[in-house]
Amino acid sequence: MAGLSRRQFLARTALLAAATGVSFDRLGPLLHAGSVRAASAVDVPTTLAQTILQGGVQRGRYRTLVTGPGEPYIPRLDVLRATANPDRAAARRSLLYLGHLSDLHVIDAQSPGRIEPMIVQDHSAWGSAFHPQDPMSVHTTAAMVRAFSDARYSPLTGAPMSAAIVTGDSADMHSHLELRWYIDLMDGLTVNPASAGATYQGVQAWAEAVWAYRPKDPAGGAFGEYGFPTLPSLLAEAIAIPVPSVGLPAPWYAVYGNHDTLLLGTFDLSPQLHALAIGGRKSYTLEATAGSVLAGYAATGSALQQAGDALGLALGRSGFRSVPANPARRLFEQREFMAEHFRTEPTPGPVGHGFTQRNLDTGETWWKTDLSPHVRAFGVDTCNQVAGPDGAVPDTQFRWLEKELEQAQAEQKLALIFSHHNSLTLENRAQRPGETEVLHGAEEFIDLLLRFPVVVGWLNGHTHLNQILAHTSSSGGFWEITTASCIDFPQQQQVVEIVDNRDGTLSLFTTVLDHASPAVPGTGGSSADLAARSREFAANDWAESPDMRRGSPLDRNTELLLKAPFDLSRITDAALEAQHMTERARIVAYEDRIGA
Repeated sequence: MAGLSRRQFLARTALLAAATGVSFDRLGPLLHAGSVRAASAVDVPTTLAQTILQGGVQRGRYRTLVTGPGEPYIPRLDVLRATANPDRAAARRSLLYLGHLSDLHVIDAQSPGRIEPMIVQDHSAWGSAFHPQDPMSVHTTAAMVRAFSDARYSPLTGAPMSAAIVTGDSADMHSHLELRWYIDLMDGLTVNPASAGATYQGVQAWAEAVWAYRPKDPAGGAFGEYGFPTLPSLLAEAIAIPVPSVGLPAPWYAVYGNHDTLLLGTFDLSPQLHALAIGGRKSYTLEATAGSVLAGYAATGSALQQAGDALGLALGRSGFRSVPANPARRLFEQREFMAEHFRTEPTPGPVGHGFTQRNLDTGETWWKTDLSPHVRAFGVDTCNQVAGPDGAVPDTQFRWLEKELEQAQAEQKLALIFSHHNSLTLENRAQRPGETEVLHGAEEFIDLLLRFPVVVGWLNGHTHLNQILAHTSSSGGFWEITTASCIDFPQQQQVVEIVDNRDGTLSLFTTVLDHASPAVPGTGGSSADLAARSREFAANDWAESPDMRRGSPLDRNTELLLKAPFDLSRITDAALEAQHMTERARIVAYEDRIGA
């Protein structure tokens, strides 16, 4: 198929120059060079070239990290169920190149609205309440954004990044400040992690919190016994300098995660937590946290008791220390999560990041958008609004998606589904008394998606690991792609590329990214060094199995083949060239902004 004519190329270049602010004389050669480069692989820093693995024991049981060899793409035929064409590599063309982020867990570790001491009761059950790396979450997220910037051109085809999706759990503890930090990091703004002033104020700085990892002197607690290092300046370095971000190189979209919906992704928001979050008292003992912060969740807790507990926080109780209050830490309500996505930079955009004015007006928390002229995305809210970390699909959304997929099938649009929960965590049917709406579980949801051959991929997160599952029917199927998190090891995310093999099949290429920081942290206190330290700490989570979260090689760098749901030759080379020119011009303007 023929691409754009010279006249069409020049006319489109002129339009893109006007839209991006990049001069025609500069943009034209870059777009022409880009169309040539797209035919060959680009040297992009991904796990194709190098991996980061657990290394030897340094002290006690504490392990450092080392670099390992890259991992090539592994073809998977579970959905295609046929022999792949050995000549497909020479014929392939990129239809969409997408960034996939999930479970960023941006954390204000100094917030009084955290319940870290609960790990004393049961470290495994309450592990998400406290991590040694919590103070470095902003640095880690910024380093991950940098990794997506570095991978703004496909390592497979050289195609420019079309869009990115964040599949939930962005703000760790429902804090408005955490929500704002996450959006600003995606947008390329600088974030100041010193939420309590110039001196670090939190459990990791307090000698009384012997249960926590205290980097100045870990002795006397479980983290010290394990072998966590003594790093006297770590906490000061974590808040010393505002953290810059290069921002994502393409328009990004978002869906709700359970941490964006409930406290710690599990509990409803109580009066105690609302008061605590913006107050000047932070707990450091299990007794203070369980007795004053979580007492209101007991079935016997009356409104009077809850009000009394909230008042007790103001009057002062044992097990608390005074800290600087910060009103920006207020806990956000459900619609505020959507509304905050409208307070965003015009680039990379879009305003709302998937959410529209209709969402704000109706309270609906799901959306659709066209990522390209040929690929339609559906953002689904699978989070339970009552209790529990896992989710389900409410019938209202289920019926909406059914109708939308019917339309996508009729229009021959490839469909991607975005949600937080995956098929192994979609069985939470908790409801308030009197609620009668049907909540659909994984089996019903998968059956729905299998009815529409245009559904080629379901991208999600939640379980903090790399995992790829094949869902099949008698006539075809789709791929479910779960990415890891930025808080737990291996602190990886991924890019996904939809490729037309021009032989009646499609391939979804998944490429895992490590965040842009060294395997071995330096001692200079830079943001990249702090991100590297965060990853090393995460690799030493003795309450979990950190290496398991990497997934198997079949869950990382893969080529996922399936039948094309319609004749893809209807997508002309000229149309694809026009699409890639728009995406490439947007990235040229992005590179100008960041000085690349």
